[in-house]
Amino acid sequence: MIKSHGAQANSVLAANTIAFTACFAVWVMFSIIGIPIKELLELSETQFGLLVATPILTGSLFRLPVGMLTDKIGGRVVYLVLMLAMIIPLWFIGNATEYWQFLVLGLFVGIAGASFSVGIAYTAKWFDKDHQGFAMGIFGAGNAGAALTKFIAPSLVIAYGWQAVPKIYAVAMVIVIIGYWMFTYEDPAHHTAKNVSMREQLKALNDPKLWKYMQYYSLVFGGFVALSLWMTKYYINEYGFDLQTAALLAAIFVLPSGVIRALGGWFSDKYGAYKVTWWVMWISLVSLFFMSYPQTAMIIETTHGPEKFDLSLNVWVFTAFLFILGIAWGFGKASVFKFLSDEYPDNIGVVSGIVGLAGGMGGFLLPIMFGALIDYTHVNSVIFMLLYGATAVSLIWMHFTFGKEQKAKNIEQAVQTVNE
Repeated sequence: MIKSHGAQANSVLAANTIAFTACFAVWVMFSIIGIPIKELLELSETQFGLLVATPILTGSLFRLPVGMLTDKIGGRVVYLVLMLAMIIPLWFIGNATEYWQFLVLGLFVGIAGASFSVGIAYTAKWFDKDHQGFAMGIFGAGNAGAALTKFIAPSLVIAYGWQAVPKIYAVAMVIVIIGYWMFTYEDPAHHTAKNVSMREQLKALNDPKLWKYMQYYSLVFGGFVALSLWMTKYYINEYGFDLQTAALLAAIFVLPSGVIRALGGWFSDKYGAYKVTWWVMWISLVSLFFMSYPQTAMIIETTHGPEKFDLSLNVWVFTAFLFILGIAWGFGKASVFKFLSDEYPDNIGVVSGIVGLAGGMGGFLLPIMFGALIDYTHVNSVIFMLLYGATAVSLIWMHFTFGKEQKAKNIEQAVQTVNE
């Protein structure tokens, strides 16, 4: 792992990452069990979008308050309480039969998503500035919990029925909690906001830079969560795969995007968050352009009669672009938090909660928008058109805001040179 920071720091990092991986697997569980539930309850695309997105809502809304609590009382206890709180509603999802019951229980289980704000702040405080990006990247690789669900849940659904999945997950979470408590530690010196009021903590929202990072994260993380929830069903509807094959193909996006985050943190430490984020946006824009193209066939009248030209994006080319997009977003998730650790070292819990909230809200709203757009247009690839537009906005915003800042720095340096 990371050298010269002590056994306790590395132990905390490992335990935090494992706990976050488990929480993330729970958070996106409906991406798999939601498919048989959709068939059982005969849901529309929009209703399915709401079903899979409901846990994302509470996970997002709780990110800010738990980030504040982490700064005040420390991450270890906050993380423990958070994981304990989700176990009972998680178990009872297996007994639900009505749509409203799934939505209500999903809201309670969704607090699993708030584990990110606790863990990222708790982890960052154990490492110095030169290694924070890498450490937070390792922790953020817990996003791969979404891939864990893609690998495990379909087999459980086929073998035991979808009702068994939440119950098995609940038992697994108990084991994770026990291991977490055994291998984590608390340092009172990390309670940087102990004597700071909530109003003072929220003053961070007055910083326009923070809103910029919120927008970036709503794309790279919110888009990641939304596609993690949606891609299994996309492969089923668009290419006709069965549940297990579709989930494995979706994991080609989810797994690398989660695991590569550690490398993204290292690149952000070495080359700077700005350069990494800039390239992330451009790569995303190009990939989404091609993925947005709907399955199309063109019939042309020729001298030999009508000729059909298939302009469809075959599954392997599509999956290659999806893989590239996942890698780019994995780097982007790390680079945004490198910005935060550099600029807000004293209240990282608060700002990570705010930015995490923005990212989570993207993950909540996008699946609902996906469903509504598909119900309206009946074109599956419309979801990538939406993401393409959001990426274009991010890139334009980044160009003008950072360009303005760089211009101001150049002027300041020129004035200093003249004065000297």
